Amino acid sequence: MTELQRLHAILAEMDSVLVAYSGGVDSSVLLAAATEVLGDRAAAFTAESATLAPGEAAVADVVAAHIGARRIVAASHELDRPGYRANQGDRCFHCKSELFDLAVAQRAQLGFRWVADGTIVDDLGEHRPGLRAALQHHVRHPLVEAGFTKAQTREAARLYGLPNAEKPSMPCLGSRFAAGTEVRAERVRRVAAAEASITGLGFTVVRLRVIDLGSAETARVELGSDELHRLDEPGVREAVLAACRQEGFAWTHIDPRGYRRGNVALPSPHSLPATARSA
Repeated sequence: MTELQRLHAILAEMDSVLVAYSGGVDSSVLLAAATEVLGDRAAAFTAESATLAPGEAAVADVVAAHIGARRIVAASHELDRPGYRANQGDRCFHCKSELFDLAVAQRAQLGFRWVADGTIVDDLGEHRPGLRAALQHHVRHPLVEAGFTKAQTREAARLYGLPNAEKPSMPCLGSRFAAGTEVRAERVRRVAAAEASITGLGFTVVRLRVIDLGSAETARVELGSDELHRLDEPGVREAVLAACRQEGFAWTHIDPRGYRRGNVALPSPHSLPATARSA
């Protein structure tokens, strides 16, 4: 039996499910399978907030429409949670607690049996405080139960013909802040604006990491490793620095190693070259 066949069997046993759906590849595969197996006894639930990366809501709309799934959207207010704002290493726990509080209430209103999310096997070996929130809310992980890895999830997305099958992961904007750096709505807005400006220069992978150094905020820009050569084009490096300066970052460092998943540690500003100063 293949992983997809196991997933279908698991979903049939679940009988009805509300999928915590972000528009990412993993939750999209789960939603596609759940809709195929359960029909109108499956639905997508999306919590949208200020920390949602620009463009992600539109992607989620397109993919859900392609699947033909019923989609329910609610406003999420994780920024109102002191634990989320404090960002002391467990930010994702507070974010997922907000999501699953809303999802469980919606599940009960629909009369469904389960809330499920798109966690995959690869996620289990990482630091994921959100899994604790899932456990507390009795959220199931059908892709884990069926044995899906990232590679297998991508392959299933291709089999379903999903428009986002090759889409890179895009964590929420809260992930841009180093542990101990407070996550505030105004900061999130500035990160989103700077990333949008840099994306507008033609870069496809952009992460702006932030750390509060007391007297100044430092921004580290990570670009796709296969796009770093573009910084040598006339005016491009200067335009990246200007985008950060416009949003009020006192120091900007363009990481020469490029984007690395989950890398939020930042160097001391005293170790940065003078040309990285935004002010």
